[in-house]
Amino acid sequence: MTIRVLLVDDQRLVRAGLRMLCEAEPDLDVVGEADNGRDAIRLTDELRPDVVVMDLRMPGVDGTTATARIRAAHPACKVVVVTTFDDDDHLYPALAAGACGFLVKDAAPAELLDGIRKAAEGDSPFSAAVLRRLVARAVSASGPATPAATVDGLADLTRRERDVLALVGEGLSNQEIADRLHLGVTTVKTHITSLMTKTGAPNRVRLGILAARAGA
Repeated sequence: MTIRVLLVDDQRLVRAGLRMLCEAEPDLDVVGEADNGRDAIRLTDELRPDVVVMDLRMPGVDGTTATARIRAAHPACKVVVVTTFDDDDHLYPALAAGACGFLVKDAAPAELLDGIRKAAEGDSPFSAAVLRRLVARAVSASGPATPAATVDGLADLTRRERDVLALVGEGLSNQEIADRLHLGVTTVKTHITSLMTKTGAPNRVRLGILAARAGA
């Protein structure tokens, strides 16, 4: 399946770099570019991309507002924020607007490409530091940890699945988990799919929260 991608950033050089990365991949098709939120909304209406790669700080209509309008008009379209600003003042409004993922611009190219693919598949791509903050905040709000055996689905996990889950909870990417456990990235992805199935967690954030809550 080819993933249709719309790039939104007010810096031409950034857009050019993103386009080069995406166009080198056979499964990604850059269908358009915008340098502000207003054009992003218009082009989403016209081009119907699968994934919008969205900057936040732009002149006129900003990325958070554009994300909310795009998601309201096109619920199937996924928006991945790619920004320099990963503080909570930018993170939580973007998530509230409907962004499914949040990556910082110093992410490795492979992480960005993987994030676009994850978004298209319905997952939630986050930079490691952002994921750790989301997990920490959710766990803090929900109280003390719960024994792993009492958390739905965790008692049925294999030893290797528990290892992978613990590293997801630390905010590690698939490649970092693969390196840490001496596994292939494809094997890690298979374990994460199995973890989501067994626990009912819809995305990586929920898996991270489960890991932290259970002390996995």
